[in-house]
Amino acid sequence: MRTAQTEQPSTQRTDRATPSTGTAAPLAALGQVPWDDIRDSTGSAAGIPRLLDRVARGDAGSARAALDELRTRICQYGFVVEQATAATVPFLWELAQLPHVTCRPQIIQLLKSIADARQWEDVAAVYPKVLNHRENPVVWERRARQAVRARRGALRVLLADQDRDIARATTELAAALGA
Repeated sequence: MRTAQTEQPSTQRTDRATPSTGTAAPLAALGQVPWDDIRDSTGSAAGIPRLLDRVARGDAGSARAALDELRTRICQYGFVVEQATAATVPFLWELAQLPHVTCRPQIIQLLKSIADARQWEDVAAVYPKVLNHRENPVVWERRARQAVRARRGALRVLLADQDRDIARATTELAAALGA
């Protein structure tokens, strides 16, 4: 499978929390991502929208199982495993802010894992030949971290949440982002 071009980070200001007006359907922008053309740890990332939808709409057990599978596909063992990670991050931020989503602390913890991921950079520091590969995991890792940072304006809202688990996970994410 060929590697799809990954867009450069937007120049739009994204450090503010997106107000939840209740008018847009959750995950409405999923169709704007070429999931069939990008990869996750299983190959094609075409299954990611289904998993995100289960996290958004599923009961606690179904949502948690979907999030666990999503973690395996985009940030397994703390590694940003493929290019789909950066594309998935904005949807994780969106889900973390939706009050009806049952696994919000775990979503925030996944965002923190992505923000902390530097394993490929560490490997490249020891084995620079990694940077010469056509599919460069260091680039995936950096883009994924940039995607987490781009939406950090949502931290204020999440820190104010009455749920202690959400507030604690958000505090850890804020520290990882230096916010």
